[in-house]
Amino acid sequence: MPNPTAAMLVIGDEILSGRTRDSNLHFLARELTRVGIDLREARVVGDRAEAIGRAVRELSSAFDHLFTSGGIGPTHDDITADAVAAALGLPLAVREDALAALRAHYDRMGVEMNEARLRMARVPEGAVLIDNPISAAPGFSVGNVHVMAGVPQIFEAMVAGLLPRLTGGTPLLSQSLRILRGEGEIAGPLAALAAEYPDLAIGSYPFNQAGSFGAHVVIRGTDGARVGEAMARLAALFPA
Repeated sequence: MPNPTAAMLVIGDEILSGRTRDSNLHFLARELTRVGIDLREARVVGDRAEAIGRAVRELSSAFDHLFTSGGIGPTHDDITADAVAAALGLPLAVREDALAALRAHYDRMGVEMNEARLRMARVPEGAVLIDNPISAAPGFSVGNVHVMAGVPQIFEAMVAGLLPRLTGGTPLLSQSLRILRGEGEIAGPLAALAAEYPDLAIGSYPFNQAGSFGAHVVIRGTDGARVGEAMARLAALFPA
């Protein structure tokens, strides 16, 4: 059985403007690799309902899972819940269990539960909440779409709570070799090695350090023995 596939949708004008550096994609990619879900595509869109909706429809229909980050806070530009509900044709309303979690959180802090904070209790009909142990405002899963916060600490906590309830596959294993030769020199042998091991992914990532050109060659696959065999062949081709 092939591994389940996934896409990620990063939402926020602050990402596209360069004001905020996204780290959630990097974190999610590592976690999905660990549990055997293959991340195949990632997109970034701004805080525009039509762009979010279009991406949700396209990506959720193309992959087994769609993970989103950003846009579920209390402010006027936090429109992800609205856009996802509209894209999937579902009503959006305050959920009592989400509201109870928020009230308890703000009561402990001695903070008023105002209209802005109430927005964070709205989820699409039929959604399953994703726990937020940090600030209480939940994410949610609806169908194969998993909607989470953009703040990295909260996103990571939500992912930790979500992944155990998803069915993964075989974890992707990898080995790497640092080769002090230019890519033009190693390209031919690498192509031949890749043809010999079509079940593995072989990638070359060049570097220039202190005037020395080289490449990190990474071999990835789900069969550890095959990865090890191919790496041994690679090391023999390019001895240190």
